[in-house]
Amino acid sequence: MSHFHHPHPKPDYIFDTDLDAFESSVIEASQTTPVIVDFWADWCPPCRALTPVLERVTTALAGQVKLAKIEVDEGANMKLAGRYGLKGFPTVLLFIGGEIKGRFSGARAEHWVKDFLAEHKAT
Repeated sequence: MSHFHHPHPKPDYIFDTDLDAFESSVIEASQTTPVIVDFWADWCPPCRALTPVLERVTTALAGQVKLAKIEVDEGANMKLAGRYGLKGFPTVLLFIGGEIKGRFSGARAEHWVKDFLAEHKAT
């Protein structure tokens, strides 16, 4: 049996979600594990910069937090952005226990994201 590490599928704590699945994949899931929600759009360069940073931080935490990615251009997902009063993208919401415990906008460095999670007790 061979052990190739590349390319590897994304771990199950990094996933795409949408309006329909939001309640179960984010709100309910955050009762047991903090969930970072990445609201992003394809046309937005800072979004493309931030998402891999969030994926690396989440992967390094190996399941202590989950990362839910929501493409705001997809169908009804803009309603979620409206529900949470998002002004621009990327915006990240941190859900713990079904509630928003923190948020930030714009691309950030890995160390900044780690500090943000630690500060909001996600890790």
